[in-house]
Amino acid sequence: MAETEDYNGGGSDVSKWGRIEITFESSEVYQNPIQEVALQVLFTSPSGAATHVMGFWDGSTRFRARFSPEEEGVWSYVTFCSDMDNGGLHNREGDFVCGPADTITVFDEHGPIRLSGDRSHFIHADTTPFFWLADTAWNGCLHSSKDEWRYYLSERVRQGFTAVQWVATPWRSAPADREGEKAFEGVEKIKLNPRFFQRLDEWLEMTYDVGLLNAPVMLWTHTGGENAEMNPGVGLAEDQLILLAEYMVARWASYPIVWILGGDGNYTGELAERWHRIGHTVFGKGVHAPVAMHVQGQQFPVEEFRNQSWMDILGYQSGHGDGDKTLEWIVKGPPAEEWKKSPRQFYMNMEPAYENHVAYQSKKPHDAASVRMAIYWSLLNAPTAGVTYGGHGVWGWDNGSGPPMDHPNSGTPLPWRDALIMEGAEQMRHLRDAFETIHWWRLRPAPEILAEQPGEEDVHAHILISKAEANDWVVAYTPKGKAVKVNMSGLKKRLGAVWYNPRTGDPEAAESRVEGDVRIFETPDEEDWLLVMA
Repeated sequence: MAETEDYNGGGSDVSKWGRIEITFESSEVYQNPIQEVALQVLFTSPSGAATHVMGFWDGSTRFRARFSPEEEGVWSYVTFCSDMDNGGLHNREGDFVCGPADTITVFDEHGPIRLSGDRSHFIHADTTPFFWLADTAWNGCLHSSKDEWRYYLSERVRQGFTAVQWVATPWRSAPADREGEKAFEGVEKIKLNPRFFQRLDEWLEMTYDVGLLNAPVMLWTHTGGENAEMNPGVGLAEDQLILLAEYMVARWASYPIVWILGGDGNYTGELAERWHRIGHTVFGKGVHAPVAMHVQGQQFPVEEFRNQSWMDILGYQSGHGDGDKTLEWIVKGPPAEEWKKSPRQFYMNMEPAYENHVAYQSKKPHDAASVRMAIYWSLLNAPTAGVTYGGHGVWGWDNGSGPPMDHPNSGTPLPWRDALIMEGAEQMRHLRDAFETIHWWRLRPAPEILAEQPGEEDVHAHILISKAEANDWVVAYTPKGKAVKVNMSGLKKRLGAVWYNPRTGDPEAAESRVEGDVRIFETPDEEDWLLVMA
């Protein structure tokens, strides 16, 4: 990140889509800056386009503004401070030079993340498709050391992940960070702790540096458990939630990011109205990175948010059950149906079953096969965009001595280092490799081309199948080794076919026999397989 120290004129080079940080010293010592003063900076591009950015207090008399330019050339800026008469923060001016984009990470090369025009998948600023394969590391940034986080990131990169979901403020499973620091004090009028956020800056930067997208949960919202009041979304008043969220936006909006405004919340019916107000206040002022709401298990409040322009992603969770109703909800319920409605509400499964987490119905830990089934289904039950994996032991950054805090029924996990390399986690590399061989962003569910659905008799055998609108790609997932029978009417006649083994990543030619208009593909064994026709 290019840095400047309270300058007025002169150049400080920064690359396109990079970050520049400008520091301002106030002559006024504010007792509670987040409550007393607001700083904004207006950046003007070489072509004359204007962008407003919030500044933030960073301890003592220091204020900062961070910005990511998307245009090469000379930029200028001017500050606007709510306390115009004191502090000397108002009407500061300066400029800097933005040079060509770097090629160090995928974000340097292609730019930050946004939704595609048809709201079906993520793209970079230059329109390159971005495949979301996230990990659930809720406590990771809060409880890890620098060396631990670097090791975690290196493993997730090796395993093919592209994003990390983590919690950005203390919550019921992490009352403070590793150093005992809390994000804020107080309830009626919060007082921020800059040290807490300065530490997270480094963890966010490390994540960016290895080419993984940051997806922080800003405000955990779950009302259950013994420590629910510890969750900011439960314990704080609406105006204080807005201040806290705006502070995080000011600190981190210059990075490639996806915001998860509320975590694990019930946003149905009238409960959604509070979050409408919060979301609109925080994100309704202009262009911003994609914003998600992470929803409680098997809730799907699409109508509550369908016309909320500030919200981009409904982050549903199929949850940690393994009963037939849970599985049917994924393949036949709202996730498999709502994508057809207009205006389209973009959604993804941001929390399928965690590997090694005790299942709600059977009371047995979810194994790799159970996790794969939910994940592959979630990629094909709607237009393919991405999915999130979770490992019990990693999300809580556990040491293996007992269940995570405030989650007594989830089972005792492996220590996080061991959980990091569980079988299902290692197999995410195969998923990414398989989907990157095809134009995954063109896939749409196509149950009509499946000549026979074994899932009608046993949901565990339910086959999900998608195709490209041009009929030149077909992808099907069969979880129990049942034959995939494809009605070829309307499809390209000379499509080749390959089986991908989700357990090993090995491809092999898919032989078929023909019965009328139907091509029948028998799986190599009775395990799960991914069929790709092109």
